Amino acid sequence: MSESTPVNPNSQPNEAIESPNPEVTITEDRNAKTRQLLGMKGASAGETSIWKIRLQLMKPITWIPLIWGVVCGAASSGNYTWTLENVLKSALCMLLSGPLLAGYTQTINDYYDREIDAINEPYRPIPSGRISEKQVISQFVLLLLLGYGVAYTLDLWAGHSVPNVLLLSVFGSFIAYIYSAPPLKLKQNGWLGNYALGASYIALPWWAGHALFGELNWKIVILTLFYSLAGLGIAIVNDFKSVEGDRQLGLQSLPVMFGIQNAALICVVTIDLFQGLVAGYLVSIHENLYAAILVLLIIPQITFQDMYFLRDPIANDVKYQASAQPFLVLGMLVTGIALGHAGV
Repeated sequence: MSESTPVNPNSQPNEAIESPNPEVTITEDRNAKTRQLLGMKGASAGETSIWKIRLQLMKPITWIPLIWGVVCGAASSGNYTWTLENVLKSALCMLLSGPLLAGYTQTINDYYDREIDAINEPYRPIPSGRISEKQVISQFVLLLLLGYGVAYTLDLWAGHSVPNVLLLSVFGSFIAYIYSAPPLKLKQNGWLGNYALGASYIALPWWAGHALFGELNWKIVILTLFYSLAGLGIAIVNDFKSVEGDRQLGLQSLPVMFGIQNAALICVVTIDLFQGLVAGYLVSIHENLYAAILVLLIIPQITFQDMYFLRDPIANDVKYQASAQPFLVLGMLVTGIALGHAGV
């Protein structure tokens, strides 16, 4: 008999020769590159194309609610009709609110957050060294000037005697600057900074869309500012990914001030409560059907809050926003249609 080699009883067949699945690796790499281009958390730092890096700075994932806000404003005007001219006006206003001014906001925010990002998200373009600070400055200045040019074009197109869209753009870009830049740096204050962010994402594009097709009035301004209190809750969600850096640099975000779980509870209550109160207002102006639809859209948000966000807000923030935010923005549109129908 020949001598046999001892066998490890704990070993499994072929265990030693298993290798990673190349298809999984390719998929993960594509997902990382997609997240990188969209400006999402969890991206890789491997991109070298300067144009893709510039796009990453602008965080395209954040443009969606602002573009949608223009649609809600057009609906609330009560004057929107589906003509080619109106579609083109809307598209230009969406370009203004999303890629240009939201892109400006995100770029300038990354510029002033470069020290925090070096702790929380070192793969971001600036801390990773893939773009110079001079290039970043030139980018947000160009986006701002292009935004002002488009805003003034829209005012001329709409025949405004007062350049309302341009004035809104100047105001919004000023809020974006003091939100990110010292000495005010509103984001250092959890309540004030998050409300400024929420209002910028809901009220400002709403006002621009409304002003483009109707007369912007104080009732719409107040209602949308009130609706922005729900947006405050959405803004708080963004604070959980940077809690460690905020804590180290002394920024008083709500997760730093109140702790992770308490801040998560404040976040979801704010989102649900103010949408519910807006539904109550729709009942008061006899738009009962729209109020009922809005309430029905709040229910799945509460479900996803319990499933994802309240259980682990840091790990599930992106998953929660992807699942719940569509219902929030649909609720905004329902409200805009209701206000336009009521002639508010």
